[in-house]
Order: sequence, then C-alpha cells, then structure tokens
Amino acid sequence: MSTDVAPLLVIFDCDGVLVDSEPIASRVLAEVLTESGFPLTPAQAIERYTGISLPAVLARIESEWGRNLPKGFVAHLGERDRAAFRAELQAVAGVAEMLGELSMLRCVASSGTLGKIRGSLEITGLLPYFQPHLFSAEMVVRGKPAPDLFLLAADRMGSPPERCVVVEDSVAGVQAGCAAGMRVLGFCGGGHANPGSAASLRAAGAATVFDRMADLPALLNRQQ
Repeated sequence: MSTDVAPLLVIFDCDGVLVDSEPIASRVLAEVLTESGFPLTPAQAIERYTGISLPAVLARIESEWGRNLPKGFVAHLGERDRAAFRAELQAVAGVAEMLGELSMLRCVASSGTLGKIRGSLEITGLLPYFQPHLFSAEMVVRGKPAPDLFLLAADRMGSPPERCVVVEDSVAGVQAGCAAGMRVLGFCGGGHANPGSAASLRAAGAATVFDRMADLPALLNRQQ
C-alpha cells in the first residue's frame, strides 16, 4: 500500500480478530477428530489450521491421514461448534469500543461460512457494526492465502486494493492481504496467540503487529 494515500476501507477478519473464537473452535475440532479416530490436540489444531476455510481444513486432514473422515462428520462438528459458541463465545477485548469510535468504512472478510460469520457477530453483539457487509470464502473459488476474498470485498465495497487495510490474526490471512496489494495489520491479542505469533505475522508480511484493539484507530491513520 502506498505510503502517501489514506485508506478508505478497513477489512476485518472475523475469527481471532473480532470474536475470540479460535480457542473454542480448535478445542472442538480436536475433540471431534479424536472421537472419530483422528487424534489431535487443540494446540495442533491452532498451529495447523488457523485462518483457512473448513473445506480446506478437512481436505488437509484427510491428506495427512491418508483416509476419509467419517460420514456425517461436518454436520456433527457444526452442531458441536454452534453449541460451544452459544455458551462461550465473546468479542475480542476492546473491539466494540473501538468499532464505536471508528468512522472509516469497514467490512468483514472471513474464511468461515456466511452463517457462521453472522452467527458469531450476533452472539457477541457486533453484527450492527458490519451488516450487510459480510464476505465469506464461500463466495470465491480460492480461499486464503489466495487474495480472492479480499479483492472481492474491496470490489463490492468500491475501494481500490491500495486504499484498503486488512486486519488479520493468521499467517494465511496476512499472506492473502499482501497478495491483494493491501496494507496488512497483524493482530496477536486473541486467546490463541502465543509468544511466536507476532514474529510469524511479521514474517508473513504484516506491516505492523499489535495486541490491543484500542491501538487500531491510530495504526489505521499511520503511514506505512
């Protein structure tokens, strides 16, 4: 992104940026996989699959194990996810306050399904800040780390890629934003972040890494 052009649009990832869902989703995925004969820990789920779509996760799992997941796995995983989210999901600390003060055009572009994105934002009270500007990997052929989803969001929102800022928590998401020609801010304040998260996001191409949502407005106005 040009250093002398002010941003027009902020594109937020959802899981791990707006809602603190990654620890919940990774735990549930590990539990359901283990129960199905594919033993996995929550930490391994976070390390291997954060930031990519569920179809890509499932394809990777089947490739790693050399066998198919059981029939009905996706439906069962979805039921467990929804129940856990309803019981536990919270917004990332400080995000509602930040969004209440943010005057810039914004949208969500996530690897989750539209139903999951909307449901997560409804549970946490964040949906009014974004609706109807929700974009899902379901809407493109290639998910993150390909740039397609971010380019779609920018096009639908009427903003050139060079006038967009992406806020991402995953390596795949940072790579996607960079490939789209957008400035990327790496967020490492979610519950799944670890001591190496900031370095990983920087290595993937994040211009800046931060861990407090209260800092985001100033970062959006700072030249790269």
